[in-house]
Amino acid sequence: MYCATGCFWGAERRFWQIDGVLETSVGYMGGTTVTPTYEQVCTGTTGHAEVVKIVFDDSKVSFQNLLEEFWTMHDPTSLNRQGGDIGTQYRSALFTTTAEQHVTAVQSRNIYQGVLTAEGLDEITTEILSADGIQYYLAEEYHQKYLKKNPLGYDCHSSTGVAYPKVWVST
Repeated sequence: MYCATGCFWGAERRFWQIDGVLETSVGYMGGTTVTPTYEQVCTGTTGHAEVVKIVFDDSKVSFQNLLEEFWTMHDPTSLNRQGGDIGTQYRSALFTTTAEQHVTAVQSRNIYQGVLTAEGLDEITTEILSADGIQYYLAEEYHQKYLKKNPLGYDCHSSTGVAYPKVWVST
């Protein structure tokens, strides 16, 4: 699973703290530049988003549980920005690794959209794409586990403030 929720530092920390998440890393995905650098991604010309790669043990945490964290840790209705972070690299996106994940991600988006609509909020702008054929580029070492190395570092995460509903979705 790969997800983009704005700045990847805070998102990576949120995911690495979940029981059942085995590994996280941060990188770039969804653009056209081969082996982009952080500086290139920040120009907005590469088409890449800042993403977190999540490897998890589905006997300990479900894909659905990870999606619920994804939807509520950022504002998926905000196009190309999260809080003060503005640009296409801060867009909301999910890159799924199986057909089942893709179906579950779309279902979860539709469920969450219903809740957001009921609260008077905008449409979700999140891209949901198969990761098949889309290269993940590992970010520079200083970005990896950044908030473990710098516990008081920058962690911009906007949120709608709306919880994901307690409903069953197939996984």
